[in-house]
Amino acid sequence: MRFTDQVAVISGGTGGIGTAIARRLLDEGSHAVVVTGRDERRGTAAARALGAGAHFRAQDVTDEKGWSVLLAEVVERFGRLDVLVNNAGTASDGTPQDIGSISLQSWHRLFATNLDGVFLGCRAAVEVMAAAGGGSIVNVSSTAALMSTPRFVAYGAAKAAVTQLTKSVAVHCARLGNGVRCNSVHPSLIGTDLGDDILRMFDDDVEQARSTYLTRVPMGQLGTPTDVAAAVAYLASTDAAYVTGAQIVVGGGLGV
Repeated sequence: MRFTDQVAVISGGTGGIGTAIARRLLDEGSHAVVVTGRDERRGTAAARALGAGAHFRAQDVTDEKGWSVLLAEVVERFGRLDVLVNNAGTASDGTPQDIGSISLQSWHRLFATNLDGVFLGCRAAVEVMAAAGGGSIVNVSSTAALMSTPRFVAYGAAKAAVTQLTKSVAVHCARLGNGVRCNSVHPSLIGTDLGDDILRMFDDDVEQARSTYLTRVPMGQLGTPTDVAAAVAYLASTDAAYVTGAQIVVGGGLGV
């Protein structure tokens, strides 16, 4: 019960990895977990399925003012903010991402969600957490940050920037002694609906695309949302009290 009475916010928390993280924190005693997303119907259903302690709040992570409003509401309603998980992200906007085809508009759209949203979340949370004596930020990056991604150039570059941002936030807070830790997790392709959508970008036959992908994974199998949730829970908890600026790869050997 590492999160007894704690309050957490999880962006992009309405399905897949985000919902698994919310479930893990609730199972370990969180008083309140606020999952956010753009789809109100999906978010309301996710919070209902998660049960007691789960709450949904509509959010566009690229809205600068919206972050301050969200966290202020959380503190006003629940009295504190202990954990922020910056999980919202997208691998594609539906257009080609190789360097010969990607448009500047597509580049900006993918960076807005995958990097700007994380930056805004970190900045807002550091202010709130530091004022209360500390907290933990976990940024969900990707194994794409650790290797070449020629068919997903914007996504890979944005996730690599999240890794660097995480380290900079961690050292900044450590030097100030404000009690805020910041770490990142790096999942490979995970067995979710989003994972299948990514596979379809390589081959309309998802099963064939999955088999081809798994030849690159040393452990030979896909990870699950609960695998990622376990890594996030460790970094967010006091078990990792002396861990900041770290990156945990959840990839079955891929990306290491």
